[in-house]
Amino acid sequence: MAISHFDRFLLDATVPDDTHCPLGADCLYGLYTSWCLLHSITPVGDITFRSAMQRRGIDLQNSRRRMIGPAAADYILSSYPATA
Repeated sequence: MAISHFDRFLLDATVPDDTHCPLGADCLYGLYTSWCLLHSITPVGDITFRSAMQRRGIDLQNSRRRMIGPAAADYILSSYPATA
């Protein structure tokens, strides 16, 4: 059975973590869009993404996940542009 791109995203760009501030819904979606861009995948809309995460047991108010990898770096750099 093929793994969905949502499952691949969770495996590639996040890890379970109860010790740090968990990713909220907006940050998780932003990380997802960065991951999609790095993998040449067209991201789904926010509502569809949230539904997919809920089906995978991810609590969007307290995801208990933190970001890792290249998508995390891309998301952070694009979220906080350099100041002059």
